Amino acid sequence: MPELQDRFLRACRRQPVDRTPIWIMRQAGRYQPEYRELRRRHTMMECCTTPELAAEVTLMPLRRFELDAAILFSDLTVPFTPMGAPFVLKESVGPVIEQPVRSAADVERLRLIEPEEDLPFTLEAIRLLRRELTVPLIGFTGAPFTWAAYLVEGGGSRDFRHTRAFIYSQPEAWDRLMALLAENVLRYLTAQAAAGAQALQLFDSWVGILPPSVYRRQVQPHMSRLFEGLKALDVPVIHFGTGTGSLLEDMRDAGGDVIGVDWRMDLSEARRRLGDGVAVQGNLDPTVLLAPPDVLEREALRVLAEAGSAPGHIFNLGHGILPETPLDNVARLVDTVHGA
Repeated sequence: MPELQDRFLRACRRQPVDRTPIWIMRQAGRYQPEYRELRRRHTMMECCTTPELAAEVTLMPLRRFELDAAILFSDLTVPFTPMGAPFVLKESVGPVIEQPVRSAADVERLRLIEPEEDLPFTLEAIRLLRRELTVPLIGFTGAPFTWAAYLVEGGGSRDFRHTRAFIYSQPEAWDRLMALLAENVLRYLTAQAAAGAQALQLFDSWVGILPPSVYRRQVQPHMSRLFEGLKALDVPVIHFGTGTGSLLEDMRDAGGDVIGVDWRMDLSEARRRLGDGVAVQGNLDPTVLLAPPDVLEREALRVLAEAGSAPGHIFNLGHGILPETPLDNVARLVDTVHGA
């Protein structure tokens, strides 16, 4: 395998680095013309389930930019079909679940996955990538709550009313659902690490909708057990959510080596609240990449200043890169972070 540049992994473990590492959520995707060209010939699911295509898309941004990590190209919802929740990915809509999970009976029809049998394409893509990459490869999936939110809502949602109602009205069924999903997440990420992923990210994209008391009672116990299981893998785990300012300490207590912070909070405040026991990742507002170059540089330097000089900061956006982002601005961002 090629020699590894491990700046990103060292930052995850709060070790000194020569310069702040940077990678970008959704760095392999629609802002790149070569990706758009590929998608004219292949569907999103074809790209996710064909190892050679998933590997090719993962590598695309690394050929353009001096990023410090790659993230596997896939989708949070790929494991849904083998666990008994078939879906389709609709362009500009996202996943649409054929039969939403709205009752205890619906929970009972879901099953545990066997990643080597059910998701071999993901694991093969990881193996292919490890033969080529000179930077660490991040594997990922959705966190149990975010998976549950998609399954209960039947897709994306503005207010997640069905999910919130399920938690309050059917707490026992909710706990069974979360326990099953947490076990599936553990199995999937364990298989990714065994295939060669050198770090893992849990996307809890929608957990910020919950009050802290509900998170602590009906999400955090499942997350704690999940993170306890992930410790055996001996790879850094990033715990990311959006709109989670009210949950920051609870997410830290649930687990993870790195806590992802979105753009709604200053990193200086996040580091103060989280303490020295975890690294932080973030947190430039993705829309800054649509601004003039001087504004982009100013805001990137502001994020770096807020992160401070203590080890354990990975530069990233506060959420995924926007499709209309100019390539020149991505290059300028990477150069600004490394140059600082």
